[in-house]
Amino acid sequence: MADKSRRQQLEEMLRDDPHDPFLRYGLAMDHVSAGDDAGAVSHFQDLIATDPTYVPAYMQAGQALLRLDRVSEARQMWQKGVAMARQRGDTHAAEEMAGMAANLEP
Repeated sequence: MADKSRRQQLEEMLRDDPHDPFLRYGLAMDHVSAGDDAGAVSHFQDLIATDPTYVPAYMQAGQALLRLDRVSEARQMWQKGVAMARQRGDTHAAEEMAGMAANLEP
């Protein structure tokens, strides 16, 4: 496994455990690190579909959408994230995403 990239390792582990939110998040963040925001958004959306309670996915997906100039979608993602964060009792994440959504141009 040493000769494989981080992405290849994550993809292999996901094949063995496709419902692992940490692996899905790691794969999405690998796309962010590589500058592939479209790929990242796709993986964050997969993560949210698999585990809608994984609050950091909403934050990062919104940021990737914003970098893609998909402002309306970023706002919607953060609004969903705020609701989930509140449901989970994560007031810090809820406030952070609410602030980011509120600061977007209409």
